[in-house]
Amino acid sequence: MKTRFRESFEKDLKKVRDQKVKDAVKKVIEAAENSSSLSELGDVKKLKGTSGYYRIRIGNYRIGVEIKGNTIEFIRCLDRKEIYRYFP
Repeated sequence: MKTRFRESFEKDLKKVRDQKVKDAVKKVIEAAENSSSLSELGDVKKLKGTSGYYRIRIGNYRIGVEIKGNTIEFIRCLDRKEIYRYFP
């Protein structure tokens, strides 16, 4: 799949202090680039009430993504308490 990153995702990732979470996010990004379907990315769940929006779980953090065709766009990376306020 092709990957795109929004500025908000990059800002959120800079604010994450836990190195284990950052390493896990890098692995998810690499998996997304090399995968052909969502099931290869791990713990992915479609968000109710929206079309094309998904979340990927990494410990207490969630990555908000949008999938259009063969492109996955990383939108937000926030703590599980905050992600649903700002995404989608």
